[in-house]
Amino acid sequence: MDGNRRENIKSGFHVSIVQKQDQRSVKLTEGIVKDILTKSTSHPHGIKVRLETGEVGRVKIIH
Repeated sequence: MDGNRRENIKSGFHVSIVQKQDQRSVKLTEGIVKDILTKSTSHPHGIKVRLETGEVGRVKIIH
Protein backbone atom coordinates (compact mmCIF):
# COMPACT_ATOMS: atom_id res chain seq x y z
CA MET A 1 0.00 0.00 0.00
CA ASP A 2 0.96 3.60 -0.56
CA GLY A 3 2.22 5.53 2.51
CA ASN A 4 1.61 8.81 0.64
CA ARG A 5 -2.20 8.50 0.84
CA ARG A 6 -4.04 9.15 4.12
CA GLU A 7 -6.84 6.70 3.27
CA ASN A 8 -4.36 3.77 3.40
CA ILE A 9 -3.30 4.45 7.02
CA LYS A 10 -5.36 3.81 10.15
CA SER A 11 -4.63 3.82 13.88
CA GLY A 12 -3.30 0.42 14.92
CA PHE A 13 -1.50 -0.28 11.61
CA HIS A 14 2.09 -1.58 11.76
CA VAL A 15 4.28 0.79 9.72
CA SER A 16 7.86 1.90 9.13
CA ILE A 17 8.51 5.64 9.32
CA VAL A 18 11.45 7.92 8.67
CA GLN A 19 11.94 10.51 11.42
CA LYS A 20 13.08 14.07 10.66
CA GLN A 21 16.62 13.53 11.99
CA ASP A 22 16.95 10.29 9.96
CA GLN A 23 15.90 11.66 6.56
CA ARG A 24 19.46 11.78 5.18
CA SER A 25 20.42 8.30 6.38
CA VAL A 26 16.99 6.85 5.44
CA LYS A 27 16.95 4.95 8.77
CA LEU A 28 13.47 3.49 9.29
CA THR A 29 11.67 3.11 12.62
CA GLU A 30 8.94 0.47 13.00
CA GLY A 31 5.89 0.81 15.20
CA ILE A 32 2.14 0.97 15.59
CA VAL A 33 0.26 4.11 14.46
CA LYS A 34 -1.36 6.03 17.32
CA ASP A 35 -2.31 9.31 15.57
CA ILE A 36 -2.36 10.53 11.98
CA LEU A 37 -0.94 14.07 11.96
CA THR A 38 -1.24 14.99 8.25
CA LYS A 39 -4.66 16.51 7.54
CA SER A 40 -4.50 16.48 3.72
CA THR A 41 -5.50 13.40 1.69
CA SER A 42 -1.96 12.86 0.40
CA HIS A 43 1.61 14.06 0.80
CA PRO A 44 4.51 13.43 -1.62
CA HIS A 45 6.96 12.48 1.18
CA GLY A 46 4.53 10.31 3.16
CA ILE A 47 1.76 10.87 5.68
CA LYS A 48 3.06 12.11 9.03
CA VAL A 49 2.04 9.93 11.99
CA ARG A 50 2.78 9.53 15.70
CA LEU A 51 3.61 6.00 16.85
CA GLU A 52 2.48 4.52 20.17
CA THR A 53 6.06 5.11 21.40
CA GLY A 54 5.67 8.86 20.75
CA GLU A 55 8.01 8.96 17.76
CA VAL A 56 6.86 11.13 14.83
CA GLY A 57 7.72 10.61 11.19
CA ARG A 58 6.48 10.04 7.66
CA VAL A 59 5.17 6.63 6.60
CA LYS A 60 7.42 4.81 4.13
CA ILE A 61 6.18 1.21 4.46
CA ILE A 62 2.82 -0.23 5.58
CA HIS A 63 3.31 -3.82 6.81
